[in-house]
Amino acid sequence: MTGYRDLAAELRQRIDSGEFRVGGTLPRILDLMEAYGVSKQTVREAVGLLVDEGLVVTSKRAGTIVRHRTPVAIPLARYAQVLAPGGAKGPWETATAAQELNGSMRLITVETVTADDDVARLLDLQPGDELVYRLRHAVILPDDLVQLQHAWYPKDLAEAAGIATTGKITGGIYGALIAAGHTPTTASETVSARPPTEEEATDLGIGGRVAVITVERVTKDHTGRPLEVLRAVAPADRLRLVYDDLPLVPPSGT
Repeated sequence: MTGYRDLAAELRQRIDSGEFRVGGTLPRILDLMEAYGVSKQTVREAVGLLVDEGLVVTSKRAGTIVRHRTPVAIPLARYAQVLAPGGAKGPWETATAAQELNGSMRLITVETVTADDDVARLLDLQPGDELVYRLRHAVILPDDLVQLQHAWYPKDLAEAAGIATTGKITGGIYGALIAAGHTPTTASETVSARPPTEEEATDLGIGGRVAVITVERVTKDHTGRPLEVLRAVAPADRLRLVYDDLPLVPPSGT
């Protein structure tokens, strides 16, 4: 063992082989020092390299934890399934269930806020208008956080649909909007990638060099009224956005 890169390669191989299981921890720094005959600094630099690669995340309380890295496919078809009558799952639960994963949405906060210029524009409102903001975590149970979801709704619509409270929403947000007479008709998504903010990296359990995918979705009803602005953030190695069976032939008459 000559340096931190060699130690990182050894630990990487043990992670990839399953010797260090997902959700489990690597040996303590002192144990690695003794096992490999290296200095504390060498261990720290090796672990730091694995953090940057997205293989592990460090916690002062729990040690060095092996990250979940199983990608989750999120197909465009999830919307049609959610909008079908009698549905009891939201888009995240629908997409994960199709992959035999136990997906769930955890509500973190609901609050009334004022619209900034950007969100107001997307919702056809004025800056300073009142909105209902909902922060949710998309997880694979029991505790694999995959995605942060920030969503904003016009206050009157949120109150009418019963999504301005912390109560359980059966069938997801779209189901609640439909029940309130506002059927989502179009959803426009903008996908991009960027480095995570420090807060996002902490929440998602990733190093600062693991890029995140961001998805901004604007949902409208048949009149063109914006119902929702949603901004989702997830590690780029955890999501596969699948835009399936999109029409390539232009409509007749064009």
